[in-house]
Amino acid sequence: MRSDRIIVALDVDTLDKAVALVEVLKHEVGAFKVGLELVNSVGFGVFEAIRKAGARKIFYDCKFHDIPNTVAGASRAAARLGAWMINVHCSGGLAMMKAAKDAAADECAKLGTAPPLVIGVTVLTSVDRQVLNKEIGVPGPVADQVVHLAKLAKEARLDGVVASPQEIELIRSACGPDFLIVTPGVRPAGADAGDQKRVMTPHEAVEKGADYLVIGRPIIKADDPKAAAREIAAQI
Repeated sequence: MRSDRIIVALDVDTLDKAVALVEVLKHEVGAFKVGLELVNSVGFGVFEAIRKAGARKIFYDCKFHDIPNTVAGASRAAARLGAWMINVHCSGGLAMMKAAKDAAADECAKLGTAPPLVIGVTVLTSVDRQVLNKEIGVPGPVADQVVHLAKLAKEARLDGVVASPQEIELIRSACGPDFLIVTPGVRPAGADAGDQKRVMTPHEAVEKGADYLVIGRPIIKADDPKAAAREIAAQI
């Protein structure tokens, strides 16, 4: 279903707000993203709370980026939370990404549960070429770095990557049809881009080959979040 492609970012700072959004949107979208703001505001009990509220799939947007041993331990802990999907920064390197994938799978094998999808963050959608070149110190176009990191993630046997809509076709060409592409930076036509610099509409992103769209403010800040989610599904 079109709505299954939508992952709503629960970028709020209280448990009540998160639960209320899940209760309103649980039949309108495919999954909910729990990120750093929410976890650091209310703690890990949020996973059980939103699951009870009706969240069927939870994407834990943890963005692990540390030495392989530390990331392996964190991935085991994330797997115990019952997350459907977790992520790591591709820039942590091949060994770190492999450690995350293997540790999550091993932990779930012990628990007798399905392992989470593990995907890699390529280049944040708030980063443009000037930031990449001048501040981070990586030369060349953003797209080149995104594709390089996506190929590294595939070599590490990750399930896919997070990338802006503008790199979808390049990643699909480089990594094949079964490699998941999760796309933030999606904004309905006419919506404020906010701090996102590489954006696209929902229809355009899916047409280019995105598997999932992570959408926050256009839904959760809308006067009617349910109607906003339905409109985005219609655009898809």
